[in-house]
Amino acid sequence: MSLHVEMEQGSKALIVRLKGELDHHTADAVKQRMEEAINRGNASHVVVNLRDLKFMDSSGLGVILGRYKQVTGKGGKMVLCEVSPTVYRLFEMSGLFKILAVKENERQAISSLEVVS
Repeated sequence: MSLHVEMEQGSKALIVRLKGELDHHTADAVKQRMEEAINRGNASHVVVNLRDLKFMDSSGLGVILGRYKQVTGKGGKMVLCEVSPTVYRLFEMSGLFKILAVKENERQAISSLEVVS
């Protein structure tokens, strides 16, 4: 299975929706697309919707962590939402939930950023 990446630029938040599998085969492309979107846009914050992400490995965690560092380095925030149980468990085991906020849906994630998108 491959990965489909959908990005929507709001006024202050970039919304990234991932569908499929984020693994060592797809990680570099996702990293590059997100990095470029963060750098070229005026987005201070990023919301990552993982509702349709069926699988993620450590390469995917690296992509998320790297973009988290990129966004927070610019004074922004990153929020995950709609994390599937399988992917949730991976984040839990990795300890990333200690630094990443998770919300039930996009609306709550955007609201938590205190921005209007």
